[in-house]
Amino acid sequence: QVQLAESGGGLVQPGGSLRLSCETSGFTFRDYPMSWFRRAPGKERDYLGAIASNGVGTNYADSVKGRFTISRDNVKNTLYLQINALKPEDTAVYYCTVEVDNTRFWGQGTQVTVSS
Repeated sequence: QVQLAESGGGLVQPGGSLRLSCETSGFTFRDYPMSWFRRAPGKERDYLGAIASNGVGTNYADSVKGRFTISRDNVKNTLYLQINALKPEDTAVYYCTVEVDNTRFWGQGTQVTVSS
């Protein structure tokens, strides 16, 4: 079955950087676009960006353009989210997601906390 497992979150100071990973299994990773979302405390889950199956095309929410970079390794079946210049408002649980056979799958999320 499709499985997604995010990792790489943690406590980081404002201005710092993190790289989140999403390890996948149960589907042919290289054939599917992938996306990242996040849910901040007390808020709805927000779209951050997506990457094409071949890794060439990306799309980002306006709120994160220039600071967030999505990439993927189609050999390791892993999706990445590089976050730079972290701000306290980036504090959230970060999720990767994929739609396979008209079903959307989510990982369990990884917590990112930005605080001094």
